[in-house]
Amino acid sequence: MAITFPPIILASKSPRRQELLTLMGLNFHVVLKDVDESYPEGLEPAEIAVYISEQKAKAFNAADEIVITADTIVALSGEILGKPSSREHAQEMLAKLSGSKHEVYTGVTLVKGEKLYSFYDRTEVYCRPVTSEEIDFYIDHYQPYDKAGSYGVQDWWGLVVVQRIEGSYTNVMGLPTEKLYAELKKLTGL
Repeated sequence: MAITFPPIILASKSPRRQELLTLMGLNFHVVLKDVDESYPEGLEPAEIAVYISEQKAKAFNAADEIVITADTIVALSGEILGKPSSREHAQEMLAKLSGSKHEVYTGVTLVKGEKLYSFYDRTEVYCRPVTSEEIDFYIDHYQPYDKAGSYGVQDWWGLVVVQRIEGSYTNVMGLPTEKLYAELKKLTGL
């Protein structure tokens, strides 16, 4: 018998997060609210992801539904690589990722009534060296402007450049589904 969770609100415009919840068989609808995604200085990458996720969650008041918010951070040697602001910014970030190892952190917050619970996941991603021509090809064909670190693991970059990952693949997509499912069961007592 399948587990049925209370109705879920996904507070994310990310098509990847929406796809992952659909693949998990969850019944949800999307509600978006504008939230300031700045964060205090001095936080570690995992703390940044959780902080922003919690800020997004605090914009909601849902009594009978579960709200899921998330934020994904790419970190390379302590530097945070957010969403690129321009083509040049994307080129710069992808050049930094070329031939290196970086970490992807996704902070997730669940809200049900007065309960607010947050967790995060961390995945290491190893990339082969790429040329500036390959970077330009990627930007031209995949428009990575809405992605942390300027890439999507589920598209050309993940298929051709990512050599291996250590940890959750879905975390790199923007939602650690394995942990999310376990935490939804705990939250609802199922």
